Amino acid sequence: MVALPTSLAIPGKKPGIVAREWDRIKAKVVETTNMIKKTGKDDPRRIVHSMKVGFALTLASLFYYFRPLYYGLGESAMWAILTVVVVFEFTVGGTLSKSLNRGGATLLAISLGVGAEYLATLGGKKGEPIILGILVFVVATTSTFTRFFPNVKSRYDYGMMIFILTFSLVAVSGYRVDKIMELARQRLATIVIGGVTCIVVSISICPVWAGQDLHNLVAQNIEKLAAFLDGFGGEFFSFPGDGYNGLVNEDNKAFLIGYKSVLNSKAIEESLVNFAWWEPPHGKFRFRQLWKHYLKVGILTRECARQIETLGECIKSKPKEASEFHKKIQEPCMRMSIESSKALMQLSSTLSNMTILPPDQPKIHIQNSRDAAIDLKNVLESFSLHDNHLQQIMQLFVVSSTLMDIIESIEKISKCINDLSQKAHFKKATLKTEPEKQLHQVFPEDHKELIVIVTIDTHEPSNEKENDK
Repeated sequence: MVALPTSLAIPGKKPGIVAREWDRIKAKVVETTNMIKKTGKDDPRRIVHSMKVGFALTLASLFYYFRPLYYGLGESAMWAILTVVVVFEFTVGGTLSKSLNRGGATLLAISLGVGAEYLATLGGKKGEPIILGILVFVVATTSTFTRFFPNVKSRYDYGMMIFILTFSLVAVSGYRVDKIMELARQRLATIVIGGVTCIVVSISICPVWAGQDLHNLVAQNIEKLAAFLDGFGGEFFSFPGDGYNGLVNEDNKAFLIGYKSVLNSKAIEESLVNFAWWEPPHGKFRFRQLWKHYLKVGILTRECARQIETLGECIKSKPKEASEFHKKIQEPCMRMSIESSKALMQLSSTLSNMTILPPDQPKIHIQNSRDAAIDLKNVLESFSLHDNHLQQIMQLFVVSSTLMDIIESIEKISKCINDLSQKAHFKKATLKTEPEKQLHQVFPEDHKELIVIVTIDTHEPSNEKENDK
């Protein structure tokens, strides 16, 4: 096999048009190949979904391949293929939503269309087109206005669109086609066949549940905020002169921009909630679980992310040298940031594992953050401000105030997740303390930290223990 040349340019001469075009095509091919690899690597379920769509289309095409099925449905068999192409979505909830909307809307539209055709015949040959025109206008206008209702828009918008289309087609076809009932039966049958094919393939072959994706997305968003706060102190309070320049390279600073995806997650969360509403019970999720509570957690998480965005801007504009005020507030600010990160990480783990931790668990880190906030307040009150370095001092005031606001946001997130875990009947985690020692004897009053061992009840007993400070 002869290998293609890497370039058509002649050494020592300026590349010609052919050589430049060849290099451009080669670069485009490499770029497309890398994009395909990245798309499949980011989420391998996309490859499986593509194969599922192909398999469903193959099944629907059997109505054209086999003559008995084709003769039973006629040209309307094409609607089964069109239904598969239109309603097959990435998640099970999305497929169920479109399939049920399309099937229900088609059935209702055909029924009303046949009734409209019968009513129009009462007006005679001259009055029939006028009556049909009036009915189409009234039904289309009413249905279109109904699509603006919030509940209809979120769950039944696709069904309303199919209803308008099908009713109009049946009403108009009924005026020209004598066998309207036969046409309606064939069209409804093929749409049902296509929808059922999509539902069976979507659920039976590597199902992708919107509820599970929503659950994982909310937990991952909280974890991204925790990662930012964990590394914030090391980034903001590090300077070239102290022997620490933050992280090693820019590639390791991805956690500093993770909060940006949290800020843009509202549309995805709302879409997943609408799809999850249609899904049957699966795994640890019950039918129509408290999906709106996940939206509440998402709203509070984005509120915290907006506050973290302020810290991100402070990192970009931090001074080149540490002032005296910088050094004074460094210790309490870093404690606030780290303890807040621990609280968020614990909440993310609790939500991800669907467990109910004792209420004092996240409160330990929240209280530690509040203690650090009190220390920071004392530092701010005792420090005398000078006009020099006023810009740095104002920036540090912004950082301090933002960290205090973040503590309040974390407490709201903790309460919301605890409420969700109680109503959704998450598994309870057992709390075990050391039997030989009492907590107040182990730790002095001025340094209250609680060491606990958390075990999560599963079907099989486990000897593993997790120490959480």
